[in-house]
Amino acid sequence: MIPVTAGIGRTDVAARHRPAAAEDRHLPGDRVSPGCAASEDLFAQAVGAPGVLSEFAENVPGNPWRTAVRHSPTVGPRPTLGRVLTRLAWATATAVRGHDPDEPLALRALAARTVSVDVVDWDDPVADWSAYDRVVLRSTWDYPDRLGDFLAWLARVDAVTELCNPLPMVRWNLDKHYLAELHGAGVPTVATTFVEPGCPAVLPAGSFVVKPSIGAASRGVRIHHEDHADEARRHIEALHAQGSSALVQPLLHSIAADGEYPVVFLDGRFSHAVVRSVVHGPDGAGRHETSRAHRVDDEQLAVARSALEVVTERFGVPTYARIDLVRDDARRWCVLEVEVVEPSLFLPDADDGAADCLAVTLSTRP
Repeated sequence: MIPVTAGIGRTDVAARHRPAAAEDRHLPGDRVSPGCAASEDLFAQAVGAPGVLSEFAENVPGNPWRTAVRHSPTVGPRPTLGRVLTRLAWATATAVRGHDPDEPLALRALAARTVSVDVVDWDDPVADWSAYDRVVLRSTWDYPDRLGDFLAWLARVDAVTELCNPLPMVRWNLDKHYLAELHGAGVPTVATTFVEPGCPAVLPAGSFVVKPSIGAASRGVRIHHEDHADEARRHIEALHAQGSSALVQPLLHSIAADGEYPVVFLDGRFSHAVVRSVVHGPDGAGRHETSRAHRVDDEQLAVARSALEVVTERFGVPTYARIDLVRDDARRWCVLEVEVVEPSLFLPDADDGAADCLAVTLSTRP
């Protein structure tokens, strides 16, 4: 059993990573990421000021960076315009076709950029992945049930074309042991104990959550109480039997009361945030979900960016990333999860520019 976090949400961590402005869209000291920087050049050319975003661009309808114009400082030299890709694969799964709310908005924005996109099942045996400039992981939501097949497929795709996000980043993010790395880097995270196969579980007092180290959505997630510790141990043993480590986390009362706060970054820049409320059953499985737009404050953005900074320093800037925040029982912001594999980006809850920015990011290569 490996305890990972004991004290969470330390203010010195948030202060160390706090950006100069709440909506500064560059990571401190980071390179200017090519996709969205290229979008600035493209848009500037469209409004008649090559290479420079003019002040009036803030009010031009459809400008995906209209908030960035006001808040984002220039960071380093401006890059040259990237090459626009012409053919993408949007990787999905048969069972969830038509159930990804991001998909129609993103595909429409890509079509407006004359990018050809095929929606392809990741396990399609006849798909020619080498025919695409980039394969974008989106609604491949059945992978936890077929992890071996999924990992083998990722390797095959990575051998013949560009995978988005990159394979090393995806492999790292598939297993929630990454929370230990975030904690070790000083990122405020939800207190987590890993129970490895063959190790006894020492369970906390009160109510707590048990979840698999590899999983998506609420698969395998259950709420337990110290009065029924035997049930929790059986749950952990079942996860071990499936080849997964188990995570034990406190049941945070803020999640039921306030919800979770996904913060979305596109090409390393803050895009938008939402508040998500999930109605859970008595066993902890999600039953119903709602979301709405949320304006992040300085503290939320600082914590989210501190997690993104760890990812960026290790693997480079993710094309898209979602950092899910919650409040711990001391009301401090902390990271619940980092999503860089196939996260829902909550485009329907964002303004119109978010889908346009995603389209630019997905279709541009430096």
